[in-house]
Amino acid sequence: PPHPPGSMGVPLEPTVSRIGPARWPLSYAWRTLKNAGARVVFASDWPVSPIDPILGIQAAVLRKPWAESDPDQSFSLHESLGGYTVEGAYAEFMEHRKGRLKPGFMADLVVLSGDIEATAPEALHTVRPVTTICGGKITYQA
Repeated sequence: PPHPPGSMGVPLEPTVSRIGPARWPLSYAWRTLKNAGARVVFASDWPVSPIDPILGIQAAVLRKPWAESDPDQSFSLHESLGGYTVEGAYAEFMEHRKGRLKPGFMADLVVLSGDIEATAPEALHTVRPVTTICGGKITYQA
């Protein structure tokens, strides 16, 4: 989600001109892919873009078409969270052990500083991790 021009401070130009208006509807087409049945996995491309998944979630939710005639390629908050969790586990063939809070799954989770569902999309970047648990052990605490 951090890559489309216009997201997370990435300038629109010169990229959107190079892509060209005829190809805009097909560029960064996450919604189109998901609606067609594809599994859409989110991640960063660090160090090219920020590694922070909260910023990626915000970028996916706030994604705007470059022209009024272009399809909306944004994701809902829950779809964006799934792109970083359930779909990430699927991509590494670990969907039977990771990506969900479920009995028998790895106890990997992040406790956030606020209610991400009650936070305005424009303010998602203000929600920060306060505790990270991996394999049932605390690995980070703010």
